[in-house]
Amino acid sequence: METGESFTVGSHTLGKRDMLDTYDLVGVGFGPSNLSLATALEEYAENHPDDPITATFFERQHSLGWHRGMLLPSAKMQISYLKDLVTFRNPTSRLSFISYLHAKNRLALFVNNQDAYPTRKEFHDYLKWVESHFSRWVTYSSQVSGIALPSGGAGRGPVGQVRVEVRNPSFLGGVRTVNARNLVVSTGLAPKMPATVMRGRSVWHSSEFLHRFNERDPGSLQRVAVVGAGQSAAEIVRFLYDKLPHATVSAIIPSYGYSVADDTPFANKVFDAGTVDEYYHGSQEAKDAIWNYHRNTNYAVADGDVIRDLHQRVYADELTGDQRLRMVNLSRVEGVRQTGDGVRITILSKLNEQSYPLDVDVLVCATGYDAMDPTDLLGELDAYCLRDRNGRYQVERDYRIVTTPELAVGIYLQGGTEHTHGLPSSLLSNMAIRSGEITDSVAAETKIPARPDMAPALLTR
Repeated sequence: METGESFTVGSHTLGKRDMLDTYDLVGVGFGPSNLSLATALEEYAENHPDDPITATFFERQHSLGWHRGMLLPSAKMQISYLKDLVTFRNPTSRLSFISYLHAKNRLALFVNNQDAYPTRKEFHDYLKWVESHFSRWVTYSSQVSGIALPSGGAGRGPVGQVRVEVRNPSFLGGVRTVNARNLVVSTGLAPKMPATVMRGRSVWHSSEFLHRFNERDPGSLQRVAVVGAGQSAAEIVRFLYDKLPHATVSAIIPSYGYSVADDTPFANKVFDAGTVDEYYHGSQEAKDAIWNYHRNTNYAVADGDVIRDLHQRVYADELTGDQRLRMVNLSRVEGVRQTGDGVRITILSKLNEQSYPLDVDVLVCATGYDAMDPTDLLGELDAYCLRDRNGRYQVERDYRIVTTPELAVGIYLQGGTEHTHGLPSSLLSNMAIRSGEITDSVAAETKIPARPDMAPALLTR
């Protein structure tokens, strides 16, 4: 929403240039998590037509995108379609995955497919379909460049709102400032590369894989390597093997082979909403046990069908005598050096602690992501946010950062709370429930009728 544009939520409209553009909630980022939050806010507005939560979102990308670089044709979701943006919170929502299938006239086809796990491409299309209902809620190509206290700081009692500076070339002067009574930060994960390895023309992270692959002439890729042991690594290896029948594909794995993800019913309970309560209120010993025993539900593991697909390709190579898929087990990348149009990888084998070179045209690092860290984004607000003995934010059960009494603004995190809320913190599994909990918390803390300064902005249709 550019400066001067109106904004509708529920049955209310914020008019043009509304008293410094003050919102009950400003969302930073508009990926799946904050998109899910938007659906929860809409439900709240429908149930409280005279008392909505006014909100707007800013997203630095030019449009909604979720792991675009990994939308491989055969890549499938690792969770049921029922774990969409809304169903676990509101099974009757008009924005469920089932409603999407019905709107696209594919419901019967999907059911007849007898598979609860849609492809990533289809789930991404579902996200875009939901996003189309909220186009007026979000401004794309907008970078939140600063969050600050209002003039006068926190010296005159608790601060109830903060100023959010947003940069966008389409804004007058390129900058717009809005006031927020609550912030919801959902900037996503940061791609993680191996130590000492930098991205470049021939060194890619999995998050950008498809974009970079489509920029290259497939015929020029004779030797490729993929480092990583998780689902993304296995899917990329399979994709490259199938797409480049002339190429040698080396899979560099720190373990002896790919490990299967534990998706059995009892193990999957770690992603249930009730388990979040148990984790949050549990002892440190209990939290450590959950991580130690159940990391294999999500981290550095791959689906069994993908692993079997890759083994069949290795076996087929044995039959033909042309070993195109090479499993470089118990190994890690020690360094990478540009060599003309390709790279030379230095690989350390854990079998004999010996290093050796491997020359390839492209190296793909499917080495995961770092958790969201909003420290820089929060700027001077960070001084009012409490941390634990390990330097991590203290976070309430409702995903709100614990702040000093001087700051009454709610700062909510959609991600970066694994230490307090457990494994589902940054995953899709608990997203619908989490969005509802944040909405309820904002509603409980925000007294809309008691704010006369908002009265001129609330107009009925």
